[in-house]
Amino acid sequence: MRGGMDEDRERYVEDFGLFFEQFGLARMVGRVLGLLLISDPPERSAEELAGALRASRGSISSATRSLVQMGLVQRLSRPGERRDYFRVRPGAWNELMRQEMASITRLRRMAEQGLQILDSADPEARRGLEEMRDFYAYWERELPAVLERWERETEKKQ
Repeated sequence: MRGGMDEDRERYVEDFGLFFEQFGLARMVGRVLGLLLISDPPERSAEELAGALRASRGSISSATRSLVQMGLVQRLSRPGERRDYFRVRPGAWNELMRQEMASITRLRRMAEQGLQILDSADPEARRGLEEMRDFYAYWERELPAVLERWERETEKKQ
């Protein structure tokens, strides 16, 4: 066991980091989130994260700041302690999907703007932007209902 994690945990955390890196985020952002997801207890201090991930406090600070801004992680304090703790934010995945919905709306609008700018009646020239507009318009209509069903389902479990 290196750095307080067994091989399976280390691989899981690294896979999370690689996944996040595919989307242009720092690998450490995914590694921190992956570790927090498998932490027991679920709260970890920056020092604990740095030790487990064999990372600098600066990279942990940057990663936790990004995760807090994304709404995936929350910063907690404990009475009488000066250090902050981090945990996966309850409802984080729902919040992430709501942010995704806002991105979907922006992409649909960008496609519509592109169609207005495109000076062509040629269906082939317009095809890419029309496909983009229609795709994102579809998800813009459908995702709110999916999220609503999800919220009803999770309320039943509580």
